[in-house]
Amino acid sequence: MKFTDGFWQLRPGVTALYAQEAYDIDPVDGDGAALVVTAPTTVIRQRGDVLNRPTLTVTLSSPLEGVVRVRIAHHTGGKWHGGFELPGAVDGGVGTASVSDAGGVLETGSLTARITPGAPWNLSFEVDGTRVTGSGGRAQGYIQLAPDAQVDCGVVGNARSGTDAPHAQALVHEQLDLGVGELIYGLGERFGPLVKNGQSVDVWNADGGTSSEQAYKNVPFHLSNRGYGVLVNDPGHVSYEIGSEAVERVQFSVAGEVLEYFVIAGPTPKQVLDRYTALTGRPPIVPAWSYGLWLSTSFTTDYDEATVTSFVDEMARRELPVSVFHFDCFWMREFNWCDFEWDPRVFPDPTGMLARLHERDLRVCVWINPYIAQRSPLFAEAAASGYLVKRPDGSVWQWDLWQAGMGLVDFTNPDATAWYQGKLRALVDQGVDCFKTDFGERIPLEVDYFDGSDPSRMHNLYTQLYNKAVHDVLVDAKGAGEAVLFARSATTGGQSMPVHWGGDSTSTFESMAETLRGGLSLAMSGFAHWSHDIGGFEGTPDAAVFKRWTAFGLLGSHSRFHGSGSYRVPWAFDEEAVEVTRIFTHLKMQLMPYIYGASLEAVAAGTPIMRPMQLEFPDDPAVAYLDRQYMLGADILVAPVFSASGDVEFYLPAGLWTNLLTGEEVTGGSWRRERHGFTSIPLYVRSGAVIPWGARTDRPDYDYLDGLRLRVFAGGSGTREVTVATPDGRSQTFTVDLSAVTR
Repeated sequence: MKFTDGFWQLRPGVTALYAQEAYDIDPVDGDGAALVVTAPTTVIRQRGDVLNRPTLTVTLSSPLEGVVRVRIAHHTGGKWHGGFELPGAVDGGVGTASVSDAGGVLETGSLTARITPGAPWNLSFEVDGTRVTGSGGRAQGYIQLAPDAQVDCGVVGNARSGTDAPHAQALVHEQLDLGVGELIYGLGERFGPLVKNGQSVDVWNADGGTSSEQAYKNVPFHLSNRGYGVLVNDPGHVSYEIGSEAVERVQFSVAGEVLEYFVIAGPTPKQVLDRYTALTGRPPIVPAWSYGLWLSTSFTTDYDEATVTSFVDEMARRELPVSVFHFDCFWMREFNWCDFEWDPRVFPDPTGMLARLHERDLRVCVWINPYIAQRSPLFAEAAASGYLVKRPDGSVWQWDLWQAGMGLVDFTNPDATAWYQGKLRALVDQGVDCFKTDFGERIPLEVDYFDGSDPSRMHNLYTQLYNKAVHDVLVDAKGAGEAVLFARSATTGGQSMPVHWGGDSTSTFESMAETLRGGLSLAMSGFAHWSHDIGGFEGTPDAAVFKRWTAFGLLGSHSRFHGSGSYRVPWAFDEEAVEVTRIFTHLKMQLMPYIYGASLEAVAAGTPIMRPMQLEFPDDPAVAYLDRQYMLGADILVAPVFSASGDVEFYLPAGLWTNLLTGEEVTGGSWRRERHGFTSIPLYVRSGAVIPWGARTDRPDYDYLDGLRLRVFAGGSGTREVTVATPDGRSQTFTVDLSAVTR
């Protein structure tokens, strides 16, 4: 949201009160270190200036080593709807605080916050003694908007469905310095440019597809290439101007009287994500079987058990290993979503069918959402029990967009959550292994929640309660290491309930590229596991798009064939698509010891499996804007081919690189142009890498130590220790002499 009219003036209808000086800086007594700053909205030159003068109260504290909390409040007694759940926050806080004639200092690990006394306002942040950003003049502001204020705040979210963000009359904003050459990443799964500089971004979950500025997974966290990250601790609407209003600053604003944010130290991007996920939640282990290929019925196709069996049989006959079979919406009867009952017209024996699929060594996933359609027998049951979100007049909130007369489960009501979970437990008992948790973004505002939650807060946070309700069922039923979702919506903390997929893309090369940008942006937002619909969701891809997307989709965290109105079995496109699927599925199975090792890095430190180049090579300025390639784990570079011709351009950082498929060795530090057939892709391994290579091509969950090979690549020196862990918890460490490898 833009409040200014150029550098000097405010837009019509905007009144702004800015922190002008640090008048008082006081340490806070208690268990944790903290500073409280009184910041008048004018410079106090004489006693009379303290009268009729608003102040901002700024509190500095540290919830975790290397993290500084900044809370800006206009009226401290004003209602604040609260922040995100922070499982890593230390009770009482950490760090040390001191006040001297030079000002106030809060130190926590490698991060220092300094507040200078007097005018002008100056709050700075240092990592390892180097200033990385700060809040200066006209940065911290309390903004009031007249009803006709001419601020740039058009519709945010799904206007058609009435779930766009509310227009606030009072807001608090902060602006942090944006240095020369500083670049900003993150803010969730966003499908535009990976570098967010110059963008206006609204953190407000919406069902907008992958070809719009809207996002399913909005995360008010950004990561800077200057060695720090920032989380705005507000689940409601957060409006960002990243060098797009004040071009020297990153501005974020929230409605109400209070804004709270955290500055998180690096100095490397991986260290920032380590601290961020330690604070907001680590990604857990997901089962090894989930890394295999997921095959779907697709959305609106016709299918029954015979259709499913024919797909499974043909995949097996063609040596195309499938790990999970997914039943999309129409496993339930139309107009009944969700009643959690198999449509008896096409699935008369669901329990037997699930058993037969399990006999084929397949896991089963079924589609669900948080809506209860009016026609479903469950609607009356839920409404009578008070389990659905209500309107202010006490009636059940309903609409017809998606399912006729549907209501929304109120997950702020523990009894409603338990009721919903009971339906899922019955499916798990029947043989369902995991759930695709669709939707969770179209959340209305003119409603009342059971626990009195602010609807504007619940709009983004609803997905967290929804996914947690489902994830908890799987953890309880199968154990923590066996629980996995396939979720579309998320916000801060959602990384602790994987896996997430990229939503509704179209079946084009352009959409394939935007999908990758979304995944890279989400990785920079703390999410370690991610997938997408291979071939695109909307429309039917031509054979070229399908084959190129298949290679890309199988060189990532999780891989799924899925679409809207057509089947996505490879022989539906051409025989070469079958060959492409076989080659890259087998390759992924052999890479499983390596991929599973990368997943354990995510558990330990929050490092994503699919990594933006900037995360792995932060000191190479040439990678700063790259969004058409990525690292799979630490050592394998993947450059998807976004053309039917096979022409692809990508960058290899400095060092010796080896083509994983051909063995060709190439010196990096430059751009390359290559042309690839459909059975090939630029796939390069870093110098001195040791890739654990599995012995099986038929499944992802096997004993990785049985028949293991260590593929050692040229260009390294000395020795390297490599630990290979198996899905059942065993591990073995190998010491490899890199100097023994010759070119």
